[in-house]
Amino acid sequence: MENKLLKPILSLSLLMLFTFLLLSGSIFAQGDNPLVDAVPSSWVPANYHSDSELDVITINGFDDFNLGVDFAEPHVIQNPLNPLQYFGAYNINGAWRTYDGHNWTSSAPNFGVSPNGDPITAYDGAGNLYYESMFGSVTGCKVIRSTDNGATWSASVTAVSGNDKNWMVADQTTGPYSGYVYTGMTPGNFARSTNQGTSWTTTTSFGTQSLPGMMVCIGPNGATDGGVVYVVTNSGSAFASTYTFYASTNGGLNFTLKSAQNFSNYVGTEVGGRNSVQNMRTRPYPFITADQSSSTYRGRLYLVYASNSPSGNGNKPDIFCRYSTDQGVTWSSPVTVNDDLPSTANNQWHPSIWSDTQTGRLFVKWMDTRDTPTSDSAYIYASYSDNGGVTWAANQRMSNQKMRINCSTCGGGGTPRYQGDYDAIISHNDQALAMWTDFRAGNFGSYVGYFPDFAMTLSTNSVIIPNSGGQENVLVSVPDIKLYDKDAVFTATVSPNPPNGSIDLAFLSGNTISSFPGNIPLTIQTTGNVTLGTYTITVQGTGPGGAPPVHRRTITLDVIVPVELTSFTGSTEKNDVILTWNTATEVNNQGFEIQRKNTGEFERVGFVEGKGTTTEVQNYLFRDKDLLSGNYTYRLKQMDFDGSFAYSDEVEIEIDQPSVFYLGQNYPNPFNPSTNIKYSIPADGNVTLKVYDILGTEVSTLVNEYKQAGTFDVVFDGSNLASGVYYYQLTSGDLTSTKKLMLTK
Repeated sequence: MENKLLKPILSLSLLMLFTFLLLSGSIFAQGDNPLVDAVPSSWVPANYHSDSELDVITINGFDDFNLGVDFAEPHVIQNPLNPLQYFGAYNINGAWRTYDGHNWTSSAPNFGVSPNGDPITAYDGAGNLYYESMFGSVTGCKVIRSTDNGATWSASVTAVSGNDKNWMVADQTTGPYSGYVYTGMTPGNFARSTNQGTSWTTTTSFGTQSLPGMMVCIGPNGATDGGVVYVVTNSGSAFASTYTFYASTNGGLNFTLKSAQNFSNYVGTEVGGRNSVQNMRTRPYPFITADQSSSTYRGRLYLVYASNSPSGNGNKPDIFCRYSTDQGVTWSSPVTVNDDLPSTANNQWHPSIWSDTQTGRLFVKWMDTRDTPTSDSAYIYASYSDNGGVTWAANQRMSNQKMRINCSTCGGGGTPRYQGDYDAIISHNDQALAMWTDFRAGNFGSYVGYFPDFAMTLSTNSVIIPNSGGQENVLVSVPDIKLYDKDAVFTATVSPNPPNGSIDLAFLSGNTISSFPGNIPLTIQTTGNVTLGTYTITVQGTGPGGAPPVHRRTITLDVIVPVELTSFTGSTEKNDVILTWNTATEVNNQGFEIQRKNTGEFERVGFVEGKGTTTEVQNYLFRDKDLLSGNYTYRLKQMDFDGSFAYSDEVEIEIDQPSVFYLGQNYPNPFNPSTNIKYSIPADGNVTLKVYDILGTEVSTLVNEYKQAGTFDVVFDGSNLASGVYYYQLTSGDLTSTKKLMLTK
């Protein structure tokens, strides 16, 4: 006889087995388990950490610091005892540190086992640095400690057990739990160390946390600094997460359930059981922080997360902030952090959060597609709130170059593709630094940048000065800012120090710019027959007292004995410039390099051999051919056989009338969003200059009018066009010329 009870029992058993296998990742052993964010070992590149030199990428005066190439998911922390010291780490164990806020050093600390990613960092108030990583086949986390900002490390200690995403925080206050370090890990285990990471005790398990995203933070309990430890777990559906909040008022020994909230829905589009934006996997992680300052909003607990608005699969996400004034029991209505209009047209996701311990300013950074109509590329954006998360400052780009989101050349794996699940921002006294993964170069670029920030430029990056009695001024400018409201303070140094004589640097009108845009002159002087040669002047800009942000620019200084020419003149013949000069004596003269100024800098356009050692007058000539009308400035660089050199005075020549039909190559190229095009016509007449796409469709008419013979400049603005190759064509009478340009967004 059939056992009718057996079927439901077997069905229940199979369901329980399937659930266990699903949560453990067993049935996804060869693929991407959508309930787990740990990176499969098969996705990890063989060489995921580069030790390349720091590359400061400066665009429009703003800096991004390119540290090298790692494997995404960075976290960064700042030494509260020395705000110029930062330490950060990327997957799997790509650690970076700086002692001056500018130059970064890489390392891969020894955990005693194979680290397995999800790096998290923390500083306590005594200057102890903690670095945590999952290890092995992900059964828990190891923690190491450093007292010198990551130069040397203690032996590792197992801090907590678990199977996925972890978080760690240290008490920086002088309260009763000063120096305690707390960590949590999926599926809900919480541990603490009361002896500076020497040993750890698991005090609480919050039960099954079905989704990665457990996070820990510290806040005050009334007047007691560090009196509350907060934990949030992430569970339920990946497309309708449940954030469960807990609080401890005895240093993480016991916790009280405060509330369970369903705030988020989809982030972008469901692909393979995951949330994704442009094939980049993501998740509505609950990021929390608490105001530990003495500000008006002291004690507020903040939550930041990404979620579609309007809700629903396939829509576009915004960044939302909520706050609680009763330790997570009740929550405010959501405030949208991103200020783009309409926000429904753009993706904002991947947020990070920090509350400034000194001032309470709340920082958030995220990825944002608002600058790309097709939504396939993004910048890093940031903002802050000074009124407890109620309103937010005008959003600012942190990154200075756009990146393509779906990075098929980066590595990683899965569909949607792993490109990191989080990154970080940290601040001290209202000045933040963010660490993120940037795909602009088609790889997992490791980047940091400051916010708020100021741009920094120099009027020139090269100076030539006589070895005695010489003087030049270089203008140091702050042409733009990103919500920066403090002084920009500048210093200058020269290297190496000359063996003879002195090179004196001075900001004679003061070294501080307090209103923006603004500039100050740097005076460079030589006295006492300075040793001839090339020197480097480093100009550094910082906040007050040398605090971040930190930016540097260099000037190449050539100390020379000027060339003494009997004459140096120029003339014109049609579209040629003819330079003539002569010199009475030549000693060891190899020849003259002819240089022409281009966009403010001199570049080589020719070379004339010298005529050897002689006491007779020697005559020279050089013809610079086929030039457009305009003003041209030249100088000579006399080069001797022993490697020494010297420069002549400058001479300026003007060509009035072009005799050629000419269409110049646009500059810059590639460009975004605008570029300059120069052209000339030899006779009066009707002129058209049009831009076409690759199908031959006209997309813009730049010129369509009667023009007199001459040389002209026109600006092409491609803001409303998609990235790609375009053609521009100049027509005047029977003459036509066509060239190609490239728009890159």
